[in-house]
Amino acid sequence: MGRAATLERNAAGIETAIGILKQRFGDRLQTGGSVREQHGHTTTWIENQSPDAVIFATSTEEVAAIVATCAAHKVPVIPFGTGTSLEGHVNAPAGGVCIDLGQMNRILAVNEGDLDCIVQPGVTREQLNTHLRDKGLFFPIDPGANASLGGMAATRASGTNAVRYGTMKDNVLSLEAVMPDGRIIRTGHRAKKSSAGYDLTRLLIGAEGTLGVITQLTLRLHGIPEAITAARCSFPSVDAACQAVMATIQYGVPVARIELLDQLSVRAANAYSGLDLPETPLLLLEFHGSDAGAAEQAETFGDIADEFGGTGFAATATVEERNKLWQARHDMYWASLQLRPGARGISTDVCVPISRLAECVTAAQDKAAELGLLAPVVGHVGDGNFHTLLLIDIDNPDEVAKAEDFVGWLNDLAISMEGTCTGEHGIGQGKKPYLVRELGSAVDCMRAIKAALDPHDIMNPGKIV
Repeated sequence: MGRAATLERNAAGIETAIGILKQRFGDRLQTGGSVREQHGHTTTWIENQSPDAVIFATSTEEVAAIVATCAAHKVPVIPFGTGTSLEGHVNAPAGGVCIDLGQMNRILAVNEGDLDCIVQPGVTREQLNTHLRDKGLFFPIDPGANASLGGMAATRASGTNAVRYGTMKDNVLSLEAVMPDGRIIRTGHRAKKSSAGYDLTRLLIGAEGTLGVITQLTLRLHGIPEAITAARCSFPSVDAACQAVMATIQYGVPVARIELLDQLSVRAANAYSGLDLPETPLLLLEFHGSDAGAAEQAETFGDIADEFGGTGFAATATVEERNKLWQARHDMYWASLQLRPGARGISTDVCVPISRLAECVTAAQDKAAELGLLAPVVGHVGDGNFHTLLLIDIDNPDEVAKAEDFVGWLNDLAISMEGTCTGEHGIGQGKKPYLVRELGSAVDCMRAIKAALDPHDIMNPGKIV
């Protein structure tokens, strides 16, 4: 199991702060073991490091009061959304207070004419899109899990639609946040662009709670397309599928989604989701536009796929069939676990330039085979991002060591290809060593920003830098 560093613990300060906060928040401050463990554990192999207390906040003012109290006693603060992070983001290596933002889940305003909305951080992406559906609008960022929007901003999430709609950094107009001293700031308003000073919005997006607690988001929305066409196509090899992806992007087809499943992943999807797809590498795609435009995009991709040995190309605009395919894609984590019952799934998250994608994916498959690891591959390959899910026996030291070797090797390979060790999961605790390898002295600038804004290192300590 991945080992997480333990930081120096301010036991006296923690006890004092919890006593003060208990008087204000009563039963909304919990110190029971199961609640604390739940808020220190996510879908990661990094060991659980529980906070000393969990407070369920309901407003920005409450968050500010919590942070101010913790700041006065130099007590760590760890923001918590839905707990879907993968790199130990919500662990508490120095103990402290976890602020659960799940009850801050109101959609405050939808400005249809301006294509934007204002939400609290506990609103989930599915909740928001259900609310928007009758207005003909949607929020496009889809990381698979029903994550909170505050957490998605904190980790700079992306997902299946990123190839067309971008990531969270492209779809957040401004933020409200509580800073490490308890001050409440706004980074902007609802204008679609601004040249007013430093871009604090994007400084906080991807900061993983290390610079402040996000308490409100103003988001960019999009109109639901007139037509949505989904397609699938099988290929003789992962290399051929990746070559087809590169050609599609270079040809300028405005594909909304383009996802890769390797042979193992297709086998898992068939068994778990009741599909009957050929068990060879597969691309799942989605095209948005007018009826004629979406159909034309699908036809163009079909022609491109032919050049790379694609077979079984099929497109559909039927909502039921489209949803069935994409639900199978979103269920891939759980489906893959069925390939080896009882195993733990360790997800990697590299991203490389499109021109290096086929080479990187193929090398990852070869390396996993060399180490004897069962490792299905899926990916948001339209932007060069893919995930290898290592299925290991967490109680087998030899398998754990091989998995650690593979993760390190793959991160270094992606960086050597001018890519990144994380396309969307973030750094957290798990990838701190690779951030320095990837960005070098730029990490010193990050440390300087962190020290300036959070001199006592109370905001989610032990993460990123």
